[in-house]
Amino acid sequence: MKRIAVFADVQNLYYTVRHAYACHLNYAALWADIGRDGQIVEAYAYAIDRGDAKQQQFQQILRKLGFTVRLKPFIQRSDGSAKGDWDVGITIDVLDAAPRVDEVVLASGDGDFALLLDKVRGSHGIEATVYGVPSLTAQALVRSASRFVPIDGELLLKS
Repeated sequence: MKRIAVFADVQNLYYTVRHAYACHLNYAALWADIGRDGQIVEAYAYAIDRGDAKQQQFQQILRKLGFTVRLKPFIQRSDGSAKGDWDVGITIDVLDAAPRVDEVVLASGDGDFALLLDKVRGSHGIEATVYGVPSLTAQALVRSASRFVPIDGELLLKS
């Protein structure tokens, strides 16, 4: 059975799904969809910690599904801008997991990860699947993936 590692860029998913569909990603459906292709042996969800109760409840849901939730504090700069991306952390974790798995699944539309997927596919000969909102996923990322899965339909949590 194929061994799969999953990496979910929670901030990117939240904003792209909300912008494109005015709803949320159904993480349980995402987990089930990925699990049809093999055994999920590692799964990480990368989020920003703002300390609010609703967000902590969401993080617990992710943990119950099987994700290891990685949190980074929200940083508000004095000029009003904010910092809180996980690109380097996701990259390190993907590179670390690649030798142990047959496939990495990246749930994000961020084109900064295109080089990462090229690297793990070339160096480790593994599959790299991307889940992303079609209209908001960088084409460089789609091209770097072995397979692109659009986030739509049953992957959406409609109220």
